[in-house]
Amino acid sequence: MTTETTNRMDLVFRKLKAEGRTALIPFLTVGDPDLETTLAIIAELEAAGADILELGVPYSDPLADGPVIQRASTRALRGQVNIRTCMETALKARQAGSQLPFILFTYYNPVLQMGLDNFFAELDAHEISGLIIPDLPIEEAEDMRNRSRAAGINLVPLVAPTSSERIARIVNGASGFVYCVSSLGVTGERSSFHEGVDAFIQSVREATDLPVAVGFGISTGEQVARFAKICDGVVVGSAIVRKVEDVIPLLDNPSTRQAGLLQIREFVAQLKP
Repeated sequence: MTTETTNRMDLVFRKLKAEGRTALIPFLTVGDPDLETTLAIIAELEAAGADILELGVPYSDPLADGPVIQRASTRALRGQVNIRTCMETALKARQAGSQLPFILFTYYNPVLQMGLDNFFAELDAHEISGLIIPDLPIEEAEDMRNRSRAAGINLVPLVAPTSSERIARIVNGASGFVYCVSSLGVTGERSSFHEGVDAFIQSVREATDLPVAVGFGISTGEQVARFAKICDGVVVGSAIVRKVEDVIPLLDNPSTRQAGLLQIREFVAQLKP
C-alpha cells in the first residue's frame, strides 16, 4: 500500500480540523442497485462534498442494520456482489479519479471466508484505507488490530452509549477515528437520539486523541449540523441508501439515469455541514 493511501484518511481529518470543518461520511451498500451504478453514485457523492466514504459489503444477516440497508443488501446480493467485488469497486473508483478515503464496512464472516492473510493483502491491493467490522467484539479483536496495524489499515471501532466502562479499552489501539453510535439498536433514520448522547460523545473524546465521528440514525441536514458542533465527522447511512432506493426507477432507465444521480447528489449536498 502506498503512503498516500495509508495516510489518506488522516490527511482528510487534519485538513478539515485546520479549516474548522467536520467530515461528512456517507455510507453506500455496494452493488445497490448494481455495481456500475455504485461507481456513478460514488462520483456523485464526491461531487456533493463527501470527505470519506463507507462501502458496505452486502450481507445476508446484517445484525446491525435496519430494514433500509437490509433491503439494499438483498438487492445487491441478487447481483452476486460479495466482499471481493466491493474491493474491486473501490479500486475502479480510484482508477476513475476518486480521491476519497474508502472504509470497508463488513461483517466478520466474509473476512474469515477469505482468510485473514488474503483479506489484508486484498485491502492493500485495492487501496482501502479503513475497516469497520460491527460484529467483532473488543474481546476478540486483538488479532485484527495487530494485522491492521501491520498492514497500515485503519481499524475503526464502534462505541455504543452502553459501552461506559469499556470505552477506554475499545478505543485503545484504534486508528483512523472512533465511531460513536448515536442511538441504541440497529441503523435507521430517527427523529431523536439516545438521551445523554452529548455526554457520551464527550466521554469518548476524553478517552482518545483520535477524531471522533458519530452515526446511526442521522438523516437530515439539521441533525448533521447538530452533531458537527461536537464531532469531527458525521456518518449518514440509511437516509442515503433510502434515497438510492427511491430513485432506482430513474436509475434503471437510461433516459432518466442522470436525473436520478443528480437527485442523490443534491440530497447529499444539503447534508454537508
